[in-house]
Amino acid sequence: MSDIRLPDYTTAQTELTTASLSVTPAELQGLITGMLSGGLTLEDDSWKTILFDYTNDGMGWPSKAAVLADTIYALSVEELIKADVVLSLLLPDENDLIHYADAVSDWVNHFISGLGLAGSSLAKLSSETKEALSDLEEISKLGIDEDDDLQEQAILLEQVIEHVKVCVLTIHSDLGAKPAIETTTNTSKTLH
Repeated sequence: MSDIRLPDYTTAQTELTTASLSVTPAELQGLITGMLSGGLTLEDDSWKTILFDYTNDGMGWPSKAAVLADTIYALSVEELIKADVVLSLLLPDENDLIHYADAVSDWVNHFISGLGLAGSSLAKLSSETKEALSDLEEISKLGIDEDDDLQEQAILLEQVIEHVKVCVLTIHSDLGAKPAIETTTNTSKTLH
C-alpha cells in the first residue's frame, strides 16, 4: 500500500485560492487524471507544462500549490496503473449535497478536458471506451434538484460516482500511458 494520500479537500482549496489559481481540487485531479488516461507520457514532466498553460497562462505555480499538484499526480499515476483498480476522487465533504454534486460534475468536465489536452486520437476507440466517454459527457451535465428527495439523490449520486470510476478506468485501459517495462535482451529461460 502506498504512503501517498489525497489531500484534504478544504486544505487543498485554501492552498489553490491562496496561490490565486482559479481551479478547484476536484477540477485539478480530474484534469490530471484525464491527461494520464488520454495517454500523456509518464516519462517526463510534460503534464506540468500543460497544467500551467491550462490553469495559469503558462506561468508556474507557487511551490505549495505545485507540491499539491505533484501529490495528486503521483497518486493518480499509482491508482491508474494498479492491478486492483481502485480510484479515489478528490471531492468536498458530501454533507453539502449540492456542492458535492457540482464538484463531481467539475471533476468529470476537467477529466474530459484532460483527455483532449493529452492529444489522444479519439478516432479509433473501442466501443466500450466510446460508451464510457459518452456516459461521462452526460454525467458532466449533472445537477441536483433541491425540490426532490435529497436523501434519494445522495444515493443516486454515489452510484454515479462509482460509474465515473469505471468509465475512467475503461478509458485509461484503452488510451492511457503504461509504465515502461524494462526488458533484457539476453534473458535465459531455465526449466526446473
